[in-house]
Amino acid sequence: MSWLVVAGSAVYTGRAVRTYSPKASEIRRDWHEVDATGAVLGRLASEVARVLRGKHKATFAPHLDSGDYVIVVNAAKVVLSAGKGEKKYHYRYSGYPGGIRARSYSDMLAKRPEEVVRLAVKGMLPKGPLGRQMLRKLKVYAGPEHPHAAQTPKPLALDHSVHRVA
Repeated sequence: MSWLVVAGSAVYTGRAVRTYSPKASEIRRDWHEVDATGAVLGRLASEVARVLRGKHKATFAPHLDSGDYVIVVNAAKVVLSAGKGEKKYHYRYSGYPGGIRARSYSDMLAKRPEEVVRLAVKGMLPKGPLGRQMLRKLKVYAGPEHPHAAQTPKPLALDHSVHRVA
């Protein structure tokens, strides 16, 4: 129900507008390709997470996975600003006493750059089953080649003035 207050009195205006929720059959998924060469990790990850969630679409619903597939290439060439490569650590805990492991981001970038990008995007997605479903649509590759050419991915343009380090 929708009410309009005019000069202190309430007037009924008719049916309320219902919130639109897309059906699973109405969701269309596109493929996007992002070149991470020289991109700042956090800024790249926030843009990728936005597309994975589907926030760039008019039919966005927070309780549904309406996002697109994203391919990130050249993940090994991503940069961290303000010297965070040596200062920032990724921690893993096994659950046992003394079972905490720490690795610097510079070590991770040298050994497994795909994991650095994947973890950054994972932290910006919803937690729980919905976030895990969205994360499965992310494909990250250290080099410029990927096996998804048959899907004809569209290039996802990043704002170079914001997403690149000078």
